[in-house]
Amino acid sequence: MAEPGNVLTDLDGDAAANGADTRPAAGIISQYVKDLSVENPNAPNSYQWQEQPQIDLQFNIAANRVTEEVHEVELKVNVTAKGEKGNFYLVELAYCGLVGMRNIPDDQAHAFLYAEAPRLIFPFARRIVADAVQDAGFPPLVLEPIDFNGLYLQQLQARQQAGNADAAPAGNA
Repeated sequence: MAEPGNVLTDLDGDAAANGADTRPAAGIISQYVKDLSVENPNAPNSYQWQEQPQIDLQFNIAANRVTEEVHEVELKVNVTAKGEKGNFYLVELAYCGLVGMRNIPDDQAHAFLYAEAPRLIFPFARRIVADAVQDAGFPPLVLEPIDFNGLYLQQLQARQQAGNADAAPAGNA
């Protein structure tokens, strides 16, 4: 046990003399559905259609600062199942995660918010989409895994090649 007046440090020696923790830390605090819309515009007729629907999948990533150490990462997923006679179904989901980050350099924080955090929350959004499609009366739509890190790096490389090396990738994918 330390005597009064002595400075305690962690085993790595990273704690500041004033007791502040300076080690980098990041993680998901909580997750939630911010918005969910399911449309089944041609029911009950669409249940009789024999064709396979053409699936149009769009997603977008956004991050907003909530406090100095907390950001909201929003993964928007839009699915439209189209056929010759009209739309089978439409699902729009805004799924969010609150991300806590402390002592992370800005470039690494941006990568965590736009690549790693979406990777961590995607399986939950994927399940919600599958359940929503099934609840609309269709076979569940199981989305393929998405390489958010690869997409992030592609966008970063494209921006660097375009001569804007300082710009971080945008949230569209």
